[in-house]
Amino acid sequence: MKKIIFIIIAIVIIAAGVILMINMSKAKENINTLQYIVNKGELVLGLDDSFPPMGFRDENNNIVGFDIDVAKEVCKRMGISLKLQPISWEANEQELNSGNIDCIWNGMSVNSEREANMTLSEPYMENTMILVVLKNSGYSSADNLKGKNIGVQSGSTAQQILEESDFYNQIGKVISYSDNITAFMDLETGQINAVFLDSVLANYYITSKGKNYAVLSDGIAYKEDYAIGFRKGDTELRDKIQEILGDMKKDGALAEISQKWFGKEVTI
Repeated sequence: MKKIIFIIIAIVIIAAGVILMINMSKAKENINTLQYIVNKGELVLGLDDSFPPMGFRDENNNIVGFDIDVAKEVCKRMGISLKLQPISWEANEQELNSGNIDCIWNGMSVNSEREANMTLSEPYMENTMILVVLKNSGYSSADNLKGKNIGVQSGSTAQQILEESDFYNQIGKVISYSDNITAFMDLETGQINAVFLDSVLANYYITSKGKNYAVLSDGIAYKEDYAIGFRKGDTELRDKIQEILGDMKKDGALAEISQKWFGKEVTI
């Protein structure tokens, strides 16, 4: 008899838990994300923490960067705090849709897939995709890389652009990496012959680290924009952050942060 009662109690507890999870899920779907963030007093920003100068770890292991400074100022003006949440870039949309993060703000390139799956802010910076090689490699053009191995960040638009280009059929292998810094390490040790990536990251990394790299002047000519990604349909949060960014553009705060990281105003 006791065993039967125990089983009944267990079933009731499990059923109650399932109902609670369903209700929480429904509440999450119906919630106003902007109001939810204001109420909890915190914006959770998802990022790849190895993407200088947009968001990366400094010598003290603190996450810093252009996007970080801009997001901090936006949150300050909203009267909330900023939580930085490193994520796997390859799973950025899953992290967003699961509710683990409130936005993706980390030099995220705009493409048709992201436009379809997310609500995006207006573009705030332009970027060009480039090929980087070692200076003493002897590679002076993209033609020299035929049959060679190219490194690229997994899940990035760089990977998509490279694999959809005519150049893709001429190279040896495309080696994917969790982040671009690891790709650069393999470039230095000769594991790959070039890295295909964002010029924003490459130029900052080459200059700040004094690396012996060279940017090829030819290759895949492709320009793109950076934007902030929100859950599909999450327009109220997007519009609020967009409004504050507009104010920051007008009052010079955005230019000041840009000057700090790039030495000039680069926002659009």
